[in-house]
Amino acid sequence: MVERMLLGLLFLAGFFGLITRRNLIKKVYALSIMNMAVLLLFNVEGGKAGKHAPFMQYAEDPQSYVDPLPQALMLTAIVVGVCISIVALTMVYRLFREHGTLDCEELREKIHDHE
Repeated sequence: MVERMLLGLLFLAGFFGLITRRNLIKKVYALSIMNMAVLLLFNVEGGKAGKHAPFMQYAEDPQSYVDPLPQALMLTAIVVGVCISIVALTMVYRLFREHGTLDCEELREKIHDHE
C-alpha cells in the first residue's frame, strides 16, 4: 500500500512538473518521471504474483510461477520511453537552435508571429 502511494506521488510530481514548468527540457524530464513511476508500479505489482521463475525444477507447483510476460512488456516499455525522451530532447534542441529559447510561451508567440 505504501509503495503504491509513493509511486502515485512520484507520478503526480511528474504531472505537476509537466503542467507548471515553461521550460521544454523540464517538461521532457517530467514526462520521463511519469513514465518511470508507471513502470515501477507494474514491477511492484508484478513481483507479488509468484515466488519462482518458470523453470522445470519447480514443476510440481505451477501456481507459484512468476509470469514472464509482464516483465518482457516492461523491458519494451523502458526502451520505448527512452526513445521517446531522446526524440523529444532532439526536437527541443532543434527548436532552441531555430528560435533561441526554450520557454513555451515565447516559442508560441514566435511561431504565431512567423506564420
